[in-house]
Amino acid sequence: MQLAAQQPADSMHYADEKHFKNIQQLTFGGDNAEAYWSYDGSHVIFQKSSAKEGILCDRMFIGKIPAAGEKFNYKQVSSGKGRTTCGYFLPGGKHIVYASTHLGGDSCPPVPDRSKLGNRYVWPVYDSYDIFMADTSGNITKQLTHTAGYDAEATLSPDGSKMIFTSVRDGDLDLYIMELSTGNTKRITTELGYDGGAWFSPDGKKIVWRASRPATEEEIKDYKDLLSKGLVAPTKMEVFVADADGTNAKQITHLGQANWAPNFTPDSKHIIFCSNHEYKRGFPFNMYLTDINGNGLEKVSRDKGFDAFPMFSPDGRKIIFSSNRNNGGTRDTNLFIADWAD
Repeated sequence: MQLAAQQPADSMHYADEKHFKNIQQLTFGGDNAEAYWSYDGSHVIFQKSSAKEGILCDRMFIGKIPAAGEKFNYKQVSSGKGRTTCGYFLPGGKHIVYASTHLGGDSCPPVPDRSKLGNRYVWPVYDSYDIFMADTSGNITKQLTHTAGYDAEATLSPDGSKMIFTSVRDGDLDLYIMELSTGNTKRITTELGYDGGAWFSPDGKKIVWRASRPATEEEIKDYKDLLSKGLVAPTKMEVFVADADGTNAKQITHLGQANWAPNFTPDSKHIIFCSNHEYKRGFPFNMYLTDINGNGLEKVSRDKGFDAFPMFSPDGRKIIFSSNRNNGGTRDTNLFIADWAD
């Protein structure tokens, strides 16, 4: 009897990852995440931190997608002041939007002291975050948000005219849509809980996002207490979809634990997202596919650590994501790109 070949513990491409072909590692070292395509599919913008390189908290970088076998070259486009997150290209590829804390100080904002929180896993929602527009040389051309408190997690509509983002301006972490030409802004979620990481569908008709929905008196108190400290616990989140204006909202996952980083497939009919629902210990995270109603769940990735932040290229032929794979047993999270096979 022939024994099956043993899959290596650390690999660039795992068995059963049938949707990935010609996978290529783009970065090597540090924490590289949230890589999002330009509208023409030629470049990506992403955030990176690396203590070894003197990047003590996330900064924004852009790079051109390399041909197979070529090196991925990238450059920093944020100033190096404060902490940045959630970059996104505008149509035309000459401008970007991202959130930054630099108005609150040049240094990296302090990370949460989890020892005072029972070593809980929490995300900081810094009140110094605002959203800015910049050119690809790094020059900030416009400040898009001006309200007190957290404003971040921005992405744009397919035509580039609208920006969807998360803000605490009305006392809770909710989604808002801004018309970039006028600055007119409308709140589109109202339920208590964290609403964030929203995306428009490629056809512009829908949005998808991650949300927590504290229900019990204890959960509500905990959520509000953490928020008052500028924190959110992302360990219980589900995926929601709605029409592009926020109406007809519907929860499409009911998996428990953390379901997040959702995004649309190119046909606008399916959602790819990250989840730890298979693992009681809350780890690892893998990527999953479902249809827009939450049916037909399929596991896409197989790393034993972390696979997340998937985004399809505009033509649907490639996918980019962040992963702990092939990191030699370190904690490094790198960017990977692959051809997508249906």
